[in-house]
Amino acid sequence: MANSAQARKRARQAEQHRQRNAAQRSTLRTAIKKVLKALRAGDKTAADAAYKAAVPVIDRAAGKGLIHANKAARHKSRLNARLKAAS
Repeated sequence: MANSAQARKRARQAEQHRQRNAAQRSTLRTAIKKVLKALRAGDKTAADAAYKAAVPVIDRAAGKGLIHANKAARHKSRLNARLKAAS
């Protein structure tokens, strides 16, 4: 357990950051899954719309340091490749 006031404050901040990161990570994963679900269903227009909605979410996660920039680029690239293959 934290003994100093500074350590207690850092523990509080760490918990807030952990919860915020978990929420943003969940939003990111949900956005990616929506694209994949629309592709599996064969709905091209819904997949396009989901991809357009997912790209800013992915970029925001990379900008905030939640995921690495290369990981964000990889997700976008693979989703886009699947979209192109589906059409």
